[in-house]
Amino acid sequence: MDVPDYGTVLDALLAIREGVDETLTLRCSCRSHICGSCVMKINHRSALACKTKLQAAQERAGSGHPIVVQPAGNMPVIKDLVVDLEGLWSKVRAVDPYLQPTGPVPEREYIVSNEAMLNVREATACILCGACMSECTVLEVDDRFLGPAPLAKAWRFTEDPRDGADRARLEALSQPGGVWDCTHCFQCVEVCPKDVRPMDRILELRRRAMAEGFTDNNGSRHSQAFVDSIGSTGWLDETRVAMRSTAGLRELRGWVGVGWRSFVRGKVPLRHRPIPGAMHVRAIFQRAAANDPPRQVRRREQ
Repeated sequence: MDVPDYGTVLDALLAIREGVDETLTLRCSCRSHICGSCVMKINHRSALACKTKLQAAQERAGSGHPIVVQPAGNMPVIKDLVVDLEGLWSKVRAVDPYLQPTGPVPEREYIVSNEAMLNVREATACILCGACMSECTVLEVDDRFLGPAPLAKAWRFTEDPRDGADRARLEALSQPGGVWDCTHCFQCVEVCPKDVRPMDRILELRRRAMAEGFTDNNGSRHSQAFVDSIGSTGWLDETRVAMRSTAGLRELRGWVGVGWRSFVRGKVPLRHRPIPGAMHVRAIFQRAAANDPPRQVRRREQ
């Protein structure tokens, strides 16, 4: 296709539909990366076609290589570049994306402070395009996971001072399929066209949930065991972390096979010793726990 240098991938696709193959099916609307309709995989990475310049896409593909376009991932394909978004919308509905105030009805409008709205500003920028859902590595193997966009939406309401259902929300989000199923792959952060940083919101929801006392789940137990291991010995004791992460012997039996294979490959040492200089690691953790900014520590030669 002969497309101007300033053209986008969407411009090229529309030119193909209008001049080469009128059966080509895709979604688009605003052409200004506002509506999110034209999300697709471009060179195997989710993006908005209207925001992706052809020149940049060609550089990413490499000289002499074609620009590859594919439908968004983790969603059923309807035709060509159009996918079924019902999975995304059903997960958004599942987090109750509306305010649930408590107490008496105010006599006048509830005026939210500027500081409170600035706190949720980035999350409200989400256009629900589905780019993060398309790249989510957890959704590739487990469609029960709520996913990055719905969880970022849930965080937005837990942080809103007008909402009174924080504890109920955090309890529900601490269940399987919620915040603890994220694997920190950073893909949602990388592809989000609005810099919402969904993974950061998920981590904040985890901290809020644990602070509210919702710690009777594998994710919370694993997180605390991980911190205790590193903070005590300077490195990870996989055996103890695995044992503390489970709910009991019945669940632990299901991990016997994994434990044995890890042991055979030398991943489970018989004796866990602190690393040299572990006291410095402990000092960092103690200062962090006390919310004390770390002071410069003189390096001791080992």
